[in-house]
Amino acid sequence: MTHRFADITFTDSVKVAQERFGSRTHNQRLQENYGPNDQLTPRETEFIAQRDTFYLATVSETDWPYVQHRGGPPGFLKILGPNQLAYADFRGNTQLISAGNVSKNDRCSLILIDYPNRRRLKLLGHMRVEDGRSGEVTDLAQVELPRYRARVERVVFIDVVAFDWNCPQHITPRYTESEFEARADRSRGD
Repeated sequence: MTHRFADITFTDSVKVAQERFGSRTHNQRLQENYGPNDQLTPRETEFIAQRDTFYLATVSETDWPYVQHRGGPPGFLKILGPNQLAYADFRGNTQLISAGNVSKNDRCSLILIDYPNRRRLKLLGHMRVEDGRSGEVTDLAQVELPRYRARVERVVFIDVVAFDWNCPQHITPRYTESEFEARADRSRGD
């Protein structure tokens, strides 16, 4: 079974670059032997549930990529099934670039990083945005954050098509305040 993420991302021009820089054989083995990576397993769902941040990329109708940071309490990105994620979107800077982009091209990419443990998960999917103010979003209760005081304006759904775990080599460990305090407590023997 082939690796779905590689099937999508290893285009002809990518394969030419891999050949040119000497990684084609390695990447061909990845594509042919390490799949399918098209359904989230307990490993991915646990990882996603622990994240308090991710990066989201979309592409405009003029073919310009746009990347934005999304953050919230750990677990704000909800797993609705083996191929579906969702999150509540609250009022922000009101530019709505990602929401506008996916109205013309629903493809998106997410990168989730566990900085302290140097792990990174990349996801490809199709995204749709529903109006959370309408009262017609059936999964609203699944994405609401009871302790968060803002009102849900939109609900973002992502149908996952493929994923890939990425090399930790160049991830610099970074810690949230609570992670830093936990490490300090452990080193003191608390």
